Amino acid sequence: MSTTRLEAFSDGVLAIIITIMVLELHIPHGSDIGALRPLLPVLLTYVLSFVYIGIYWNNHHHLLHATKRVRGNALWANLHLLFWLSLLPVVTGWMGTTGFAPDPTALYGVVLLMSGVAYWILVRAIIRGEGEGSLVEKAVGKDRKGVVSVILYAIAIPCSFLFHWIAHSIYILVALIWLIPDRRIERVLSTE
Repeated sequence: MSTTRLEAFSDGVLAIIITIMVLELHIPHGSDIGALRPLLPVLLTYVLSFVYIGIYWNNHHHLLHATKRVRGNALWANLHLLFWLSLLPVVTGWMGTTGFAPDPTALYGVVLLMSGVAYWILVRAIIRGEGEGSLVEKAVGKDRKGVVSVILYAIAIPCSFLFHWIAHSIYILVALIWLIPDRRIERVLSTE
């Protein structure tokens, strides 16, 4: 099967996730800039989660652009990824409304960790479906950024209970790592 329906479905789910997250932002009570202060934790977690959804959307788009066809296992792997990403609005809202309390911060990390693992599973399912030497396999290679990201999430989760600012710094660091454009797939596609 071609990737068109999978990409369209995934785009729709990601758009809904962003919509749900933005609905958690409430109108401030007051007319001065100080009225935004109580909303700052929720706004900051929204921005971080929005960036993460954007990163996954961008990389998912490039991944499927390099994929010639998908099989059933890739469809299930994609649903697995979307499941974990669909939990982002809940943990985003919880972490923001509790002012970055340890449990919500740790659970946020668990969702990011599982999303990273789910993306890795999706990539492996596509490679398995397309066979050795596929464009995706050539482009992804050893996926150092993906491995480093998962390791950093695993470090951040216990840090949430000791020094939550370390966990938040790690979440921001991983997002920054992925904001630097990953041109592996584009590079491989341009040589084909």
